[in-house]
Amino acid sequence: MGCWAIGGPWAEGTRPLGWGRVDDEESVRAVRRALDLGVTLFDTADTYGAGHGERVLGRALAGRRDEAVIATKWGYTFDERTRQATGEDTSPAYLRRAVTDSLRRLDTDRIDLYQLHLGDLPPTHVTGIFPKSAQRRSVAG
Repeated sequence: MGCWAIGGPWAEGTRPLGWGRVDDEESVRAVRRALDLGVTLFDTADTYGAGHGERVLGRALAGRRDEAVIATKWGYTFDERTRQATGEDTSPAYLRRAVTDSLRRLDTDRIDLYQLHLGDLPPTHVTGIFPKSAQRRSVAG
């Protein structure tokens, strides 16, 4: 289930990036209903709603985390308070901060699939990010 819409409004300057105002309770009900119907993969990103989408998904999966596969993304920077996109950062330091923040917002001890959200980077840049950083985290199994 794609979770971009449950993030609600966020923007880059005056350009809207989200789906506009959403009802968080309705989003929670939709995620739980999806689980009831057999949906197991929930795809989100830390930037959806400037972190709000991950918080809503985490709340929706409370008590049912083991039934779900969470895929989230990182790479874009944002201000949670103002819900503004602020740029990009692929540094290992930002990766560590982003994964820690996503775990907190999702209220979970693991992320099943962690993806770099920036699609226009050369492969050599990406391979330089993950090997050392990935070794610092244990993989859920």
